[in-house]
Amino acid sequence: MSRSARVVPAVTSALVALALTACGGVHGTPGGSGVHDPYFPKSGNGGYDVSHYDLKLDYTPGDRPRLTGTATLTARATKDLSAFDLDLEGLDVDEVTVEGKRARFNRAGQELTVRPHDDLDEDETFRVTVRYSGTPKTITDPDGSKEGWLRTADGALALGEPTGSMAWFPGNNHPSDKASYDITVTVPKGLQAVSNGELTGERSSGGRTTFSWHTAEPMASYVATVAVGHYDISRSIVGKDRLPVYVAVDPTQVKAGRKVLAKIPEIMDWEEYNFGPYPFSSTGAIVDRPEDAEYALETQTRPVFPGAPDTETLVHELAHQWYGDSVTPKTWRDMWLNEGFATYAEWLWDEDHDGDTAQQTFDDLYRHGEDDHEDLWAFPPARPSSAAHISDEPVYLRGAMVLQKIRQTVGDDTFYDIIQGWAAAHRHGNADTDEFTAYVEKMAPQKDFDGIWKDWLYGEGKPDHP
Repeated sequence: MSRSARVVPAVTSALVALALTACGGVHGTPGGSGVHDPYFPKSGNGGYDVSHYDLKLDYTPGDRPRLTGTATLTARATKDLSAFDLDLEGLDVDEVTVEGKRARFNRAGQELTVRPHDDLDEDETFRVTVRYSGTPKTITDPDGSKEGWLRTADGALALGEPTGSMAWFPGNNHPSDKASYDITVTVPKGLQAVSNGELTGERSSGGRTTFSWHTAEPMASYVATVAVGHYDISRSIVGKDRLPVYVAVDPTQVKAGRKVLAKIPEIMDWEEYNFGPYPFSSTGAIVDRPEDAEYALETQTRPVFPGAPDTETLVHELAHQWYGDSVTPKTWRDMWLNEGFATYAEWLWDEDHDGDTAQQTFDDLYRHGEDDHEDLWAFPPARPSSAAHISDEPVYLRGAMVLQKIRQTVGDDTFYDIIQGWAAAHRHGNADTDEFTAYVEKMAPQKDFDGIWKDWLYGEGKPDHP
């Protein structure tokens, strides 16, 4: 639904505009309707930076599921603004206010354009509240996988990589704009609602239960999640810092997942030793049924798994808490900084637990990649061929091979300094490939990395030498 201002006579309108210009009242311009990401140019928006999301959701599953939401975003204008955009796919917008005043708005595809009653000044902090409702959508990615709001046998599962979060809340839907979150979800009594961060409240009234979750550390929208359903909940404490662990498992997966999920304390201890201090204030997992999703995802503090995970997948998704969730890519072109690191964590785990060494895994891929992984050399990890291929094997496996080449070049001591230092230098921030290569060269200035960058990171086809 679009709201429009009433028409005023042209002369009167011109006089008003002249008067406002004279006193400095008209000064803003619209914010951008995208951040020109190389693969998802419509994602994100220009002109402001979000610092906090307060999402109040009410969801009723079933044959005619319905989500009612109120999203309040606290943001800072990065320029003088007369209007700005939010990303929201589907759902009906009932009302928008900016600083408590009703704002005009209109919809065009995923863009919700908001025109505040008063222009916003550069560096001004403001709150925009969007009230919305409807049946949230499932979005099909360019690679054919499903994300957004996924209906499950007993509820729903919200997954956001790369763009799915706009299916259930309005926001600046790009990894370059991270924020803290409060997510409150009300569901029929008997169901549970699990999200990121720490559970700060649970109360029941009138046949419904409300769960309140708080994420203090900055989080990209694509790793925000909500899982609604029946879950077996376990809580524990791990490590010398007494980190809270919250694990939610679908009852059908409890038996199959018990042994692997019991390794969370061991894996967390091993990853802290290798990657540095854990960057968040809690950890855990959400395990749904295999048919509920097609993939695991590193949702912040609480990765999601479609069915009981194996050890390697659990290692991978928990490693993402450092590489991807804390150090988040600036654009989707930098996806290998997520997946190459998390895949390499699997190789290191095997190496430290009586499996193949990382070098043996590398050698096997180099020798047999064409046979076992026919797309391994399809494109370089730092230049996926299109949005449909940002999650393909070159990003994961060849990305990990880049890290092994760095390790070969600098030796173990400097290599671990590099991967720990990288996680520390960009903790809770964003970074891109150029920053990573510059960081590596700074950490080992006596070494020559030109061949690695040219042949392994950006080079087309299979490099001539392993």
